[in-house]
Parts: sequence; C-alpha cells; structure tokens
Amino acid sequence: MADDPTTLALREALWLALHLAWPPLLAMLAIGLVISVLQAVTQIQEATLAFLPKVVVMAAVLLLTGPAMTVAMQGYAAQLFTRIVALGGATR
Repeated sequence: MADDPTTLALREALWLALHLAWPPLLAMLAIGLVISVLQAVTQIQEATLAFLPKVVVMAAVLLLTGPAMTVAMQGYAAQLFTRIVALGGATR
C-alpha cells in the first residue's frame, strides 16, 4: 500500500498544504492573541479594531513567504506531472 502512487501523491499534497499553511496561520494566531490581550487590558471591545492589523500582518506574511510557496507548489506540480507521464507509459 505504501508504494501506491495515488497514496503517495495524496500524502505529499497534504504535507505540502500543511507546510504552506503554517506561516499565515501562526501569524494570525499571534496577532489575534495580541489584539485580544490589548482589548482586554484597555476594555475596548470594538470588533473592527482587530481587522486592520490582521489584514496588514497577513499581507506581510504572504509577501514574505509567497515566493517560497510558489516554488514549493511548482516543484510538487512538476513532480506530479512527471509521475503521471511515467505511469502512463508513454510508448510513442
């Protein structure tokens, strides 16, 4: 079962998704925690107060990690297409 190409491709896709998702998720967790503590300390319970910092942090994280994410996705896609051609047995 470990040699099944579909299982291997699915496992690699899930690991890639996890690898690509942790920087934005970690940043949102951190900024959400900071904003929540700030709101609790100052007793300002404005819902829109947390929105702008989250947007700015998400944009910064995506700008910083975007090129690496693109390279990782291109590498996975190229590897997947190579495996598909190899499995198809291009006999022409």
